[in-house]
Amino acid sequence: MTVLSSADRASTEKKVKSSYFDLPPMEMSVAFPQATPASTFPPCTSDYYHFNDLLTPEEQAIRKKVRECMEKEVAPIMTEYWEKAEFPFHITPKLGAMGVAGGSIKGYGCPGLSITANAVATAEIARVDASCSTFILVHSSLGMLTIALCGSEAQKEKYLPSLAQLNTVACWALTEPDNGSDASGLGTTATKVEGGWRIKGQKRWIGNSTFADLLIIFARNTTTNQINGFIVKKDAPGLKATKIPNKIGLRMVQNGDILLQNVFVPDEDRLPGVNSFQDTSKVLAVSRVMVAWQPIGISMGIYDMCHRYLKERKQFGAPLAAFQLNQQKLVQMLGNVQAMFLMGWRLCKLYETGQMTPGQASLGKAWITSKARETASLGRELLGGNGILADFLVAKAFCDLEPIYTYEGTYDINTLVTGREVTGLASFKPATRSRL
Repeated sequence: MTVLSSADRASTEKKVKSSYFDLPPMEMSVAFPQATPASTFPPCTSDYYHFNDLLTPEEQAIRKKVRECMEKEVAPIMTEYWEKAEFPFHITPKLGAMGVAGGSIKGYGCPGLSITANAVATAEIARVDASCSTFILVHSSLGMLTIALCGSEAQKEKYLPSLAQLNTVACWALTEPDNGSDASGLGTTATKVEGGWRIKGQKRWIGNSTFADLLIIFARNTTTNQINGFIVKKDAPGLKATKIPNKIGLRMVQNGDILLQNVFVPDEDRLPGVNSFQDTSKVLAVSRVMVAWQPIGISMGIYDMCHRYLKERKQFGAPLAAFQLNQQKLVQMLGNVQAMFLMGWRLCKLYETGQMTPGQASLGKAWITSKARETASLGRELLGGNGILADFLVAKAFCDLEPIYTYEGTYDINTLVTGREVTGLASFKPATRSRL
């Protein structure tokens, strides 16, 4: 087999290219004038059962503020950055100004929102862009909340005010290459030394990790064999975080591989409230509710986009919305959104009254993400050829749902959490092999 030199390859490419090969793409308004792309975001038309009436005036105000910011600041640029798989750092101050970072945390400059307000804000961010929603969720409902629930008073006062303004950014590192669903079996270790700890190990799929100022790291205490939590600073000696390339979903989120090579963490940055794996459950209880609201928001955006598209796009002399099959699919999507919202809202109320169980949270996350995938699939059909273009949101949302379907517990693992709760029997471990 002959391998062409760089010069030969360049010469071959030049011969086959036309004179207009390298011209920039047409503006969408010229290439496809019949429908409006998602850079001008459609109005919200998905609240068919008037669920907004269930929200308090404060929750409605947060919803309105977040919606306006996302439609104005994020919608025009999201496709470009999603395509490049880069995070738009220039909009971070705008995201901070929404006043939702820190969610339900009270004090320390945090907004002290109700769980419902926090969830609705999560959905409104995801309605426009799921990557921005994941960025905020990792920072707020995992990183900040761990400090708030498991940190010392000094740690809360030192770190939370800046994080609440998004002047600094947090990530949350539990998952490892060898430990995904079986997160309790961590291999990263923390060894006590004079004045602090030495951490060794590896983490994977950690959102925000390549640029986070604070990294919440979970590691196994080599003395007690229990899981402890630590706050590691950006650029600490021995710390390295590199971007995971080639993702098909949440492309703006900078997921990273973290390598910890004997990283020193001073005693004051050990989280005193994390002394076993069970101590992470109070953080995950909140974050799992928030994650369940991401696909609710994504589905709202998909429906809104399809609703407008079907009324704008014409074929056979009529709007696509005039055809029976299209109306049936659109109404099926609308029904999904109503059911998803109601389940998410009920989860919030159960949490706020102290009644929510792990199984209820897991069922909510599993079922809502599965219905969101169905909604995205229907939306992709409705948009025809434009259903594979990120410009019209649905293809982008279709891809963004895939990692959400998996993180914070896969669909299967979450069903097993609920199954254990309703039957009293755990089925996580494989059955013992028969001797026969």
